[in-house]
Amino acid sequence: MIKNVLTHIGGIGLYGVVSICLFFAVFTGSILWACRLKKPFLEAAQNLPLDDGTPVSPKGDSRHE
Repeated sequence: MIKNVLTHIGGIGLYGVVSICLFFAVFTGSILWACRLKKPFLEAAQNLPLDDGTPVSPKGDSRHE
C-alpha cells in the first residue's frame, strides 16, 4: 500500500536527495564542531559526571575521621 501511495507522488526522488544532503550537512557540521572544541572545555565536560561539588581529598591523603 505504501509503495502505491509513494509512486503517485510527483518528485518523490527529490525527497531522497534532499534528505541525504541534509544528513551529510548535519554530520559534517557536527564533526567540524567537535574538532574545533577547545581543550579546557573538553576537560571540564569530561569531569562533569563526577563533579557533584563535594570536596575531595588528594589521592595520597588517607585520613579517616
